[in-house]
Amino acid sequence: MASSQSTPLLWRNVTLFDGLEQLPEPMAVLVEHGRVAGLWRENEFDPSQASGAKEAASGGVMTPGLVDCHTHLVYAGDRAAEFEQRLEGVSYETIARNGGGILSSVRATRAASEDELIAASLPRLDALLADGVTTLEIKSGYGLTVADELKMLRVARRLGELRPVRVLTTLLGAHALPPEYAGRADDYVSLVCDEMIPAAAREGLADAVDVFCEGIGFSPAQCERIYQAAQAHGLAIKAHAEQLSNLGGSALAARYGALSADHIEYLDEAGVGAMAEAGTVAVLLPGAFHVLRETQMPPIELLRQYGVPMAVASDANPGTSPICMPTLMANLACTLFRLTPREALAGMTAHGARALGLPDLGRIAVGAPADLCLWDIRQPAELAYAVQAGRLRQRVFNGAITYAR
Repeated sequence: MASSQSTPLLWRNVTLFDGLEQLPEPMAVLVEHGRVAGLWRENEFDPSQASGAKEAASGGVMTPGLVDCHTHLVYAGDRAAEFEQRLEGVSYETIARNGGGILSSVRATRAASEDELIAASLPRLDALLADGVTTLEIKSGYGLTVADELKMLRVARRLGELRPVRVLTTLLGAHALPPEYAGRADDYVSLVCDEMIPAAAREGLADAVDVFCEGIGFSPAQCERIYQAAQAHGLAIKAHAEQLSNLGGSALAARYGALSADHIEYLDEAGVGAMAEAGTVAVLLPGAFHVLRETQMPPIELLRQYGVPMAVASDANPGTSPICMPTLMANLACTLFRLTPREALAGMTAHGARALGLPDLGRIAVGAPADLCLWDIRQPAELAYAVQAGRLRQRVFNGAITYAR
């Protein structure tokens, strides 16, 4: 992880999106000791307020560093053949029930060493960083044994040491039923609760626990057992819920104080209300919606009406969203789900950070951590409007410039 910059840094005349809104006037931004130390309207800025600071850049659009709050970045193999199958008319559910889908990635990931997983994952991580990500979540879920899930989590932690990025890890042992537990789902849930979660907590490898609450995943009753085990070990809770059907998984997660419920295409008003009451973030994953050619849209208007924060994430994974370009997700959130550009950018900054339990991140405010991006664009909406690589001029992580063009 990059250390903070010792010399104060100053940006002048930037158009600023603070994580929730675009500020109406050009701004000057001072960074010192890894944090935002000053914000001024450009026409009111006195250089004596930042004496000793090095001018880092002038002009452009500044946003918080992007937060990708839902990824499955660590895996081996690929699923290009399944991509072809789906285009030939085979459903995702049929592929999964025939041993493909998640279980295909499980076989490849189990066979890979930690070093092989690092080598496979680093190019994907580098692609996210090149598109402005400074914080991301990485889930396990392609191991489905205690040893292999811990292996994935160790790799995720190592990725955060090899690059200037903040990595949070989530144990997703309840991603799919492994073949050796066919017909014994409750026994596998016992393994997750009694061995996997305690081991991950004991070794400090997981920040949260996630479940796939779905007909081809795990029932609400099984997910509740996992939530109880997670709470007992002091781990935060997240949920893959309402992606393919409405089982009430989002409302269940909200009752347990979940940080987020993710996918949520089939979420109903009762679930939205439960999330609003609990402060649970709705994580929209337009990449999977796009790749799977889904037609059931998340209840965007209900989420707005109830004031539920909407995060947007890449869901980068080998099967249903093999996409490592967060700004494309901002575009898809607008074009497919009808978010405004402001909502999409807030979803990848302030609300994405909140979905990870990090409300101080994803904002540009005095005292906030200095994770910043400077873009060669004229207005923030361009990040969602155009799908175009190479617009990042500078990436600042923990107060240090880690990329400059």
